[in-house]
Amino acid sequence: MNFWEYLSTRHQQLLTDAWQHASVVFQCMALATALGVLLAVATYRSAWAGNLATLTTATVLTVPSLALIGLLIPVVGLGVPPTVIALTLYGLLPVVRNAVVGLRGVDPALVDAARGIGMSSPMRLLRVELPLAWPPILAGIRVATQMLMGIAAVAAYASGPGLGNEIFRGLASLGSRNALNQVLAGTLGIIVLALLFDAAYVLIGRLTIPRGIRV
Repeated sequence: MNFWEYLSTRHQQLLTDAWQHASVVFQCMALATALGVLLAVATYRSAWAGNLATLTTATVLTVPSLALIGLLIPVVGLGVPPTVIALTLYGLLPVVRNAVVGLRGVDPALVDAARGIGMSSPMRLLRVELPLAWPPILAGIRVATQMLMGIAAVAAYASGPGLGNEIFRGLASLGSRNALNQVLAGTLGIIVLALLFDAAYVLIGRLTIPRGIRV
């Protein structure tokens, strides 16, 4: 059968896989964002600490995704756990790096003004520094999400959820009638999801970043 016939007969399963793929990326990205921003807040005031945080999270990216997931399987088993751990670790670097850069780039005069009107250190962070650092943080989240979309496909190696299962099934049966259809369906599905997520981030940026800061 041709590709369109394959889609029509498998659309329910493909939609389920796409939903699982989007869900695991979204949840891992939310976790990576929370951890990354906390790490940046804890380290950005110190040059060596901020550089250490960036270097440590960058080191994770030197580990091939298939190898990392394979190393996690004996520890946490198959399925969702190794997928979540691996994706969260891979999503940290862009968030940490951009959050550190954004926080360090806040105009000191604005922070001094906030201090002058009696704001405490936590209040200055929440009301002044983090809002001004939000544009680069959001840019880091966008980059990390695009990375995780592709890496999440590898999670099928550990029986993880998502469109990677479609790709792996196709690769495992190369030469069969529907092998290329499976690989193509999984790949195109991931591309579509990545574009949808990026469009959502553009909308979030327009809604949360003041026009003056965007310019």
